[in-house]
Amino acid sequence: MPGASDVNVMGIGWKRLRRTRLALALGAAMLMCGAPVAHATIVERVVAVIGERPVLWTDLLRRAIAGRVQIRTQTRDPNVISVQEQEMYKELLDRMIDDRLEEQQADRAHVTVTPEEIDRALANIAGQAQAQQGRPVTVSDVLSEVHRRGLTEQDFHEEIRRQILEGKLIELRVRPRVRVTEQDARSTYAHWVDEMKDQEPMDVRILALRLLPQSSKQQLQARMTVAEELARRARAGEDFCQLVTQYSDDVPTRTTCGSHGPQPFATLLPAIQDAVRSLNPGEVSNPIPVQIGQEQVIVVLMPMGQARVPPFTEVKDEMTQKALLEGLERARKQWLQELRRNVYVDVRL
Repeated sequence: MPGASDVNVMGIGWKRLRRTRLALALGAAMLMCGAPVAHATIVERVVAVIGERPVLWTDLLRRAIAGRVQIRTQTRDPNVISVQEQEMYKELLDRMIDDRLEEQQADRAHVTVTPEEIDRALANIAGQAQAQQGRPVTVSDVLSEVHRRGLTEQDFHEEIRRQILEGKLIELRVRPRVRVTEQDARSTYAHWVDEMKDQEPMDVRILALRLLPQSSKQQLQARMTVAEELARRARAGEDFCQLVTQYSDDVPTRTTCGSHGPQPFATLLPAIQDAVRSLNPGEVSNPIPVQIGQEQVIVVLMPMGQARVPPFTEVKDEMTQKALLEGLERARKQWLQELRRNVYVDVRL
């Protein structure tokens, strides 16, 4: 089984993934147009105690600079800003507690990060930002942007150091806990296929029969019988487009064979999603009652295209690596929970 530094998910390794988050965050920041950071009088206080070491409000604010900038670029509503910042502070403080616990473990295991490793990470960040933006980006550009965003070079170096340190601890303490079987890879593949289907645009032809408001049970059954007959005729070989033109109550799609054009799978109604999952392209569904806004409709579906994904045998290695990465993340959370049980943690935010 490869080392943690060699684990790839579609070409992105565990350690590279941690560094990529920094690069993407910075790359996004470099595209922003000078959003101001709010300044206010700071009253010092303790927001958490870990063992005997306090976490100060100013420590939390310093770590939150980038997050505050991002929130303010998305909205100017002071109420929304306040709510989002409070959520960010809670999540960030939780991350800072984990960082302290990891630092303690690193001290005990004599795990350190060298200046050369930080320099290499900076070079990687510049390279990834360059690839993202399609223009030359140097380390000096990265540090200039860091300063413009209100961060000091020391703060940014410290963030990089934490990321590298965490990667080393994961390989030392977490990796031995994780074993990946072929069944794990197949399960990961199944989830991946579902995600691909949710993202892939899909063309679904729909023959819709509208139900009149307050229809009686007899009227509902009569329309269902018509829909069943139309589905039977389509399965028997009649042209689905002609059936749509003749019978569908969805007037705008009568001339497009019942199609609204490619739609993201995730935007389809749940009942239609379920039917499409069970059909191959060109097959005809049973009649399905659905609620569209205030209207009740019976639909007969013919999906024309589903997400195209490679078979498991073609992506077995990638799925094994993806399952390993997911297993590492679960094991990391479990490891951190175990550390918390053995250390006094008092959150006061």
